[in-house]
Amino acid sequence: MEAVIFDMDGVLFDTERLSISCWLETAERMGLGDIREGAYGCIGLNRTDSRIFIRQLYGDAFPYDEFRANNSALFQKKIERDGLPVKKGAREILSWLKETGIKTAVASSTNTQTVTGHMERAGFLPYFQEIIGGDMVEHSKPRPDIYLMACRRLGVEPEKAAAIEDSPNGIKSAHAAGMFPVMVPDMVEPTAEIEALLFRKCGDLFEVKEFLEEIFCRQKS
Repeated sequence: MEAVIFDMDGVLFDTERLSISCWLETAERMGLGDIREGAYGCIGLNRTDSRIFIRQLYGDAFPYDEFRANNSALFQKKIERDGLPVKKGAREILSWLKETGIKTAVASSTNTQTVTGHMERAGFLPYFQEIIGGDMVEHSKPRPDIYLMACRRLGVEPEKAAAIEDSPNGIKSAHAAGMFPVMVPDMVEPTAEIEALLFRKCGDLFEVKEFLEEIFCRQKS
């Protein structure tokens, strides 16, 4: 294993819960009813695929652009007010990977500008060689495109890289790319189907760090 590639929302930052709450609050304000199914179904999707999914779920009359704009504004307002919630163990695992010299990247379905902004706000930019956002590929997770791009930019073969994910869509994407999918469940627990795709399931990033330390220790010996 030569590289570790991280999803962002739900892995490095505890933003999935905030995102879901903003979806529900925005829908209530706009009188759109309960869109819980849509909110959870879009976890791991980029904007292009989210639009397709929502239109399939709620019909072409759904005011997607207006909803997305209002939702994004609400999300940003809460981040600026309350700060960016960093997942426990995030700083520790990133510091260890940097000290060890292991290549790292972010592969997030969120647009690149937002990903870069979050990384800068948290002080995480120096830990990554590459930042890949959902707007850099036509279709994001569960398709493998974003992880294949991340591996290509890092100069590593997918079969020599681990993907740290929290969502079923992310795990499917990493598995399809031929990587080692490591899941740290956040909002959605893995089904039996997803469990079968995993290289490892961990409770938090501290556990991921311990697991990776074992792997890289064995590689050196």
